[in-house]
Amino acid sequence: MMAALLFTVTLLLCVLGGQALDLLRATSGVPPPVPRVHCWCSSYPNVTLCSWPEPSHCPPTHYVATYSERHGQPITEQCHLIPPSHNSSSPTSSSSSSSSSEQWHCQLPNLKLLTDYIINVTAVNSGGSSSYLSSFMLEDIVKPDPPVDVRVSSHSTRNLLVQWSPPSTWTNLHIFPLKYQIMYQWENRGIASSVNLGPFESAQVELKGLSPGREYLFQVCAKELLDLGKCSNWSSPVNITLPRTKP
Repeated sequence: MMAALLFTVTLLLCVLGGQALDLLRATSGVPPPVPRVHCWCSSYPNVTLCSWPEPSHCPPTHYVATYSERHGQPITEQCHLIPPSHNSSSPTSSSSSSSSSEQWHCQLPNLKLLTDYIINVTAVNSGGSSSYLSSFMLEDIVKPDPPVDVRVSSHSTRNLLVQWSPPSTWTNLHIFPLKYQIMYQWENRGIASSVNLGPFESAQVELKGLSPGREYLFQVCAKELLDLGKCSNWSSPVNITLPRTKP
């Protein structure tokens, strides 16, 4: 009897594949995995987002996301949830750890400065529920989006001018300025080398004493001027080869 049942289940899995696996999980009473939540402030202090990936091969799951002050009044606020299918039109940023099309997002508006908060994201499906609970302070999770429009031009066979623009999502640049770091890389006889320079408060820098005929790759990251949080992800790379003779 047991062998026949095992054969039937195996056959069902082979024929229906993932659908059968989802069906078994939906009826097995297994709760969803704990959401892997990542929170960041892409424009201090007004734009704070949290995101987590949609689990694969899981029964239909819905989420309850709330936040509250850790030491203040016991008032719990609801996050504004944005499902993965709606992320293309949402004010999310490239600091998110995965593709936006696979991510849930929630917005946390009107957070106070220098205040501890608790975020609680609970996943619920037919098998039960699982919760992610963590605390954070806004100043610790500041992470701008990467600089944009990085441009590199050669002024001679040994000098380059690197220019860029701040991320458009950092909306309070006049109140909370940014500083920048430059990373450039090159290869010499098959050996890769790189240099990090900065921080710079201006949006351009001239580099001198480079090697004629060599190809360089440049990227820039942005960070809040007073060192709040982390530097952004690196900008998209820009390549340039220095001329061997004067232009």
